[in-house]
Amino acid sequence: MLESVHVLYLNSSAGSVQAASFDQWLTDTLDTPVTWIENIVFYAVPIGGAEIPLLIVWLMAASLFFTVYLRFQPVTGLKHSIDLIRGKFSRRSDPGEVTSFQALATELSGTVGLGNIAGVAVAITMGGPGAAFWIIVAGLLGMSLKMAEAVMGVRYREIKDDGSVAGGPMYYLRNGLKEIGRPKTGRALALMYAIFALIGTIGAGNLFQANQVTAILTADLNEGNFFAQNNWAIGVIIAVLAALVILGGISAIAKMTAILTPAMSVLYIGMTLAVLAVNFTAIPEAFRLIVAHAFTGEGVAGGVVGVAVVGIQRALFSNAAGVGTAGFAHAAVKTHRPATEGFVALWEPFIASVVICTMTALAIITTGQYTSEGADGIALTSASFATVAGWFPLLLTLAVVLFGFSTILSYAYYGQRAAAYLFGEKKSVEKVYNIFYILVIVVGATISLDTVVRFSDAMFFLMTFPNVLGLFFLAKVLRLEILGHQIRVGAGSVAPEHPDEQTGLGATDEDDAAQQARQVREIKETQVATGAIDLSELRRWQAEGETVSDREYSEARDFARSSEHFEVDDSGEIIARDDAPTTTGSQGGHTI
Repeated sequence: MLESVHVLYLNSSAGSVQAASFDQWLTDTLDTPVTWIENIVFYAVPIGGAEIPLLIVWLMAASLFFTVYLRFQPVTGLKHSIDLIRGKFSRRSDPGEVTSFQALATELSGTVGLGNIAGVAVAITMGGPGAAFWIIVAGLLGMSLKMAEAVMGVRYREIKDDGSVAGGPMYYLRNGLKEIGRPKTGRALALMYAIFALIGTIGAGNLFQANQVTAILTADLNEGNFFAQNNWAIGVIIAVLAALVILGGISAIAKMTAILTPAMSVLYIGMTLAVLAVNFTAIPEAFRLIVAHAFTGEGVAGGVVGVAVVGIQRALFSNAAGVGTAGFAHAAVKTHRPATEGFVALWEPFIASVVICTMTALAIITTGQYTSEGADGIALTSASFATVAGWFPLLLTLAVVLFGFSTILSYAYYGQRAAAYLFGEKKSVEKVYNIFYILVIVVGATISLDTVVRFSDAMFFLMTFPNVLGLFFLAKVLRLEILGHQIRVGAGSVAPEHPDEQTGLGATDEDDAAQQARQVREIKETQVATGAIDLSELRRWQAEGETVSDREYSEARDFARSSEHFEVDDSGEIIARDDAPTTTGSQGGHTI
């Protein structure tokens, strides 16, 4: 998703004098200050014949540092990360609102998009096939940076009385730096980040996405078509669909992205596999070109350094490593172990940059389209797909639209968290922000936004400075969390949860009867352990199929309210505390 507007912007306008006048007013008003901000954010120095943005140096330095400092966890922790995504180490009763898989899907839905489709094509056009090599390298290194954001997001989140989560980089910047004796620095960095995030997420995650989705949908329409003349209508449709999800909060967003992300990823990967299958004899040569050109500097970028910069820039812009968005998504996860989310988040740059970007590059190279003149960006990717079948570009359009829509959903939550931090954790703030965000979708679809999106683009990447600086300050805390967790897992002191309690990709949703049976079982086990009932009574109930009548569940709920080992939430569900004793020497219904 995170691609520079200077490269990927597709023109979309409303076709009205009023829209054109408004566009011109925006351009005249904002052009000078936006150019000034851009020159600061994307300031570049000449090295090896290429202009290297200091932003890229900053992010790559952080990626390298955390990769080494965390002892190459993205490699050593892969197996454990799969178990975590499947929900083996998460309990339904853990604090949080979403599962690890849903957080992973939410973050991927915000990062996988135009950057992985059009951005790769731009990189290859500018730097030749060798740019793909550096995209892969930067994607692998970015895994540690995402890991750091997710761990800190969980460690320093705040759980509100209603069980909802207040989390994100603002909280680990403020609370984390306060913990290590730098409260003023933490508050300043958190405030900076929240301001940048509020503006950047609306621009890059909303205005730009709505504009590009509209441009793609209307690209092949006749001038007399209603939607071609009235882009606002497309904006209204997108806004209504988005509102149905966004107004439901992070739980609804996570559930929708958990469906959309796998669907659109399978669609896109399936199409690229079809392209590669048709051109399978060219795959070995494509890999040879990728490796060879990475160190020969062919392409308009100029020199080996230029090729590396182009590839690394596209990778970092496409997977958002260092921007801090993983801290938002994973802060809401159901877990009581912060380190677990780091192992989940490391998959985000891998999937976005290493898998999807590499497949896009191979599709472009194996079809020979990278040598064609005139095509650039998404047009080059589309031309590669068209070599398989004339209707393949239509599927590409569908994939891009889904990517754009899912990005709008994800960034609604990120911006909402920034607004809540700035204006207070109130329902009214959340509602006002959500309504504003939804209305902005229509604006994004209606007018051309070059200057506005350039500004939000710059603000978005300004988020990397307070975020990464804060992570450097918290490096020791991060290292203790991750390495300590790995040691405990290796020693067996952190074991998978009981299958009935697991929540995640591999866990099955309980129906009401199964949920009540589990809760009553925990109550009865505690009663046996404390001598309130005899073990034979529990065994008899289990032999009868663990059926629960309304009267039995009501009695169990009454017991929970009077017990120090249980609680009853607002919905009437019985929740076992961590210290609840059981007949098997466990706590909270889970074996120690």
